[in-house]
Amino acid sequence: MALGRTIAKPATMGDDYSASFHQVEFWRMPLKSETVEAAARTLLLLEELNRHRVASIDSLHKATGLPKSTVVRLMKSLCAMGYAANDRRQGGYTVASRVKSLSNGFHGDPLVVEAARPWALAFTEHHQWPIAIAVLDKMSVVVRFSTIPDSPVSPFHGTINMRLGLLKRALGRAYLAFCPAGERSLLLDMLSRSPEPEDQLSLDRRHALALLAAIRKQGFAERDPMVEPRSSGTIAVPIIDNQRVLATVGMTYFMSALDRSEIVRRYVPLVKALADNIAVSVAPLRPL
Repeated sequence: MALGRTIAKPATMGDDYSASFHQVEFWRMPLKSETVEAAARTLLLLEELNRHRVASIDSLHKATGLPKSTVVRLMKSLCAMGYAANDRRQGGYTVASRVKSLSNGFHGDPLVVEAARPWALAFTEHHQWPIAIAVLDKMSVVVRFSTIPDSPVSPFHGTINMRLGLLKRALGRAYLAFCPAGERSLLLDMLSRSPEPEDQLSLDRRHALALLAAIRKQGFAERDPMVEPRSSGTIAVPIIDNQRVLATVGMTYFMSALDRSEIVRRYVPLVKALADNIAVSVAPLRPL
């Protein structure tokens, strides 16, 4: 069995973008040495063991494609190190408590950001314009991934960890407009107590709700044209899974290069398809 796994099936991208990037592939890498191959086999085995309450040597052999002798040898090593245990009463192996230590140092981004990376990079490679992925953090969204370094035409030098408001910025508006009504109401209540100038629109609840309704109707959000820099614009849409907004994805462009009619006609469908592909790619990353 090849040490690689395709985690997303093709999704319609519109235009010709789908032709350039049909699948998202994770952890497919050339095994250039015996040491790397041994480590890859061990991790593959541990990952498969983690999917089951109890797993036999035979089931692990069939699931991973590793020779039984290799499975036996690696399982002995994992047991000796405390990552697995041989439960003879149940006729197989189980993961042991030390497995938890493998994630102790991981405080990374949500799975949606991990799923988004290859799709966003492929988009920018094909269309040049930079893509940003933002997640909610209290009363704003924060950019957690950006393809600015890969874009030859980015209006910004860098946006990672940039905090953006929910009522003036495209990535924030896309979240607030498309999140569930109860969450939206709670966020507006919180924003109404914020001292930030960009949050003051929340004090006029009727106006704010009308703005958000208009965004939902058109199907995408745009940055407030009065927000600097006015030389660029951003369009953004939500990444939705099970009626929950996981994150937002946006494309930034120079106003002088594209007019709004082209943005709506060409790029909005592409960014929406990008969001759909990211949402599809999240599920296989979740623990079973």
